Amino acid sequence: MAEEKKVKRARKHIGTTLFIWLIILAAAVAAGFSSFYVIDETENAVITRLGKYTKTVESGLHAKLPFGIDRAYTVPVKVVQTEQFGFKTVKAGRNNEYKNNISNESTMLTGDLNIVDVEWIIQYRIVDPKQWLFGVYEKEQTIRDISRSVINTLVGDRAILAVMGSERTNIENLALDMMNENFKQLGLGINVIAVKLQNIVPPSGVQDAFEDVNKATQDMNRFINEGKEAYNAEIPRAQGEADRQLQVAEGYAAERVNMAKGDVARFNAVYEEYKRSPKVTKERIYLETMDEIFGSEKKPQLIDSELDNLLPVKNLKD
Repeated sequence: MAEEKKVKRARKHIGTTLFIWLIILAAAVAAGFSSFYVIDETENAVITRLGKYTKTVESGLHAKLPFGIDRAYTVPVKVVQTEQFGFKTVKAGRNNEYKNNISNESTMLTGDLNIVDVEWIIQYRIVDPKQWLFGVYEKEQTIRDISRSVINTLVGDRAILAVMGSERTNIENLALDMMNENFKQLGLGINVIAVKLQNIVPPSGVQDAFEDVNKATQDMNRFINEGKEAYNAEIPRAQGEADRQLQVAEGYAAERVNMAKGDVARFNAVYEEYKRSPKVTKERIYLETMDEIFGSEKKPQLIDSELDNLLPVKNLKD
């Protein structure tokens, strides 16, 4: 009897010891598994110790205190995230998508008191994982509220035709800066990298009227461009013709002036010779003139039309 009791006590002791070792082994395995973690290349991890922020680590294999003392919260810092406003892309079956309009987000009032439906998207990255996790409680709703407020403000400062046409790019650039400034002040930990306006259309009830206005505006711009093209083609031609006429006139004026100066110089030379020898000069001039008359191919008429008398010719005997 005593030996059987000893055997039972020994078995019980062995079972208790084995159970304790199994517990220790399980705790060691659990500690080992909970002491290491792997961060993906597109992520960072925010580490808290007993609920308090400790550090932010990048991708790779890392160690931490086990049993929930340290906790790792992964944040996709290298992924571009997109928010859609005024519409939502809904998947319907394999590779099929369609847009579901959200009118309460897209309907806005412009600066000239017209109603317009605006659809847009924003793309952003998380740049501060700590702020992203602990800075704002409702992060996605805050992003949507700030984005709607900015776009509403910019659209409300402009006329409807400007919003639909010439001011699209300006609105996108201003919205990008204003959103980043607001998110930075709130400590959201994100950076908006793109704001893209999608469809901007008036409400369905006045769509036809705005299309007519848009068509008329396009026709007006086309006529203006055609007029500018004709102007740019005609003005240089007219200017060139005017310059040519001016150059011809200037050349003719220079020619006449030079001829006059030559005649004056020749007359002065003859006059100087005449003063020194009047008779010889007068005779030379007469002979040169007669040579010019009789020496040309077209002979002059020496008898008048009435046949009354000869034309006066110097008497060579004098």
